[in-house]
Amino acid sequence: MRRPVALRLSAAGATMALAAATGVLVAMPEASAATSGATGYATQNGGTTGGAGGQTVRATTGTAIHQALCGRASSSTPITIQVEGTINHGNTEKVSGGSCNTAAGVIELKQISNVTIVGVGGGAVFDQVGIHVRESSNIIIQNVTVKNVKKSGSPTSNGGDAIGMEKDVRNVWVDHTTLEASGGESEGFDGLFDMKNNTQYVTLSYSVLRNSGRGGLVGSSESDLSNTFITYHHNLYENIDSRAPLLRGGVAHIYNNHYVGLSKSGINSRAGARAKVDNNYFEDSKDVLGTFYTDAAGYWQVSGNVFDNVTWSSPGTDNKPAGPNPQSNTSVSVPYSYTLDGANCVPSVVRSTAGAGKGLKVSDGSCSPQTPDPTDPTPDPTDPNPPGGTNLSIGAGSDGSSKASGTSYGDVRDGDMGTYWSPSGSTGSISVKWSAATSVSKINIREAAGSVGAIGSWKVSNADTGAVLTSGSGAGVITFPKTSLRKITFEITSSTGTPKVAEYETYAG
Repeated sequence: MRRPVALRLSAAGATMALAAATGVLVAMPEASAATSGATGYATQNGGTTGGAGGQTVRATTGTAIHQALCGRASSSTPITIQVEGTINHGNTEKVSGGSCNTAAGVIELKQISNVTIVGVGGGAVFDQVGIHVRESSNIIIQNVTVKNVKKSGSPTSNGGDAIGMEKDVRNVWVDHTTLEASGGESEGFDGLFDMKNNTQYVTLSYSVLRNSGRGGLVGSSESDLSNTFITYHHNLYENIDSRAPLLRGGVAHIYNNHYVGLSKSGINSRAGARAKVDNNYFEDSKDVLGTFYTDAAGYWQVSGNVFDNVTWSSPGTDNKPAGPNPQSNTSVSVPYSYTLDGANCVPSVVRSTAGAGKGLKVSDGSCSPQTPDPTDPTPDPTDPNPPGGTNLSIGAGSDGSSKASGTSYGDVRDGDMGTYWSPSGSTGSISVKWSAATSVSKINIREAAGSVGAIGSWKVSNADTGAVLTSGSGAGVITFPKTSLRKITFEITSSTGTPKVAEYETYAG
């Protein structure tokens, strides 16, 4: 049985001094999204930057969060929503608009992209209201508490998941959050952090998951195997029955986490899943790694872990614990850089850094918590100096030279790094255009995953006059004298491999 642990969370009592007893959103000066940058698999596939470069607003109700999403120019217009206070069923209503798809009683990040939700001030507590990410990409959720979300009883929200992702989700970074329940399925709760139906490139970092029957899963069934590339690091799993996490297929990197009081099982790798399990500290727990409750085997690569008072059950047909002496049975390589804390210091460094309200402290890789520079913006992994202001390509038109099969001109201005335009050969041109003259001084050419570095030489032209504004080589930010024009063309004149332009962003300054 799961040991009872008293919850000691309290909702933030005071709300912000906004125009706001009703919780309406308030526009703030343009600001960076969240401090520090994404880590793990969320840095891949074009990276995860959330609302960086867009407008920043504050909200004290769930309805105001929905208003912020629905008030954007499009469903991909970048936005950072700073949240303070308690979000609950009483203040979370459906809001309609062309740039959103929301519902009452749940925070809906559905069919959208380029959004950051970050807790500020006295804290943000989502009380019995879950956060649902569906058919969305480039999302950051940071410094918030989500608690007591139910799938049965009253009130219900988000299928009982604190944070749930499903159906074609890409690039989500969840960081410094506290996710907790008050029991298991019999008490009406489900998972704290679930991914289903083609969710990929997700990182959960510096978070606390506790007091729940189920920590979280990757894949809803043995046939839901499209979910992959998940990183879990510097998290605390405390007083959890099982699913810490449950992996069905796919690849996961699990490092520097502290597990305490897992009563039934921990990392459950099954149905062909492969887990890289590095430098974790498992304490006072049972069956912390293996394949459980199925005969569909999973795999793991283990290194540097500490097993402190861990018990192991006997193997059986549907029960294959990795212990008592866990050994690797696969090999997993990861495409990003990372620094491991020694497992022996994981309990102390996680205790100092994980969860909401910890000042976004992180480890420096030598067991020493560090406070990030609050002025440090969330970087675009493909561009160390991304341009500021509004991406003028969102809502514009586009055309170009012959395109490769399956690609579209519109894919370069949809805010989605998962789609792209590619020429039919090794060279070609793509243009962004407007119905009226528009001033442009910078463009940002962002290459699609798997083709970074393919673009060689290029030139940028004013398509109205044919004048060449600048030329050079390699993708990234391109600057030229501010020019008023109705159409601007980026022409690739040489490449290695097949060039793929995921986003052709344009900026006034």
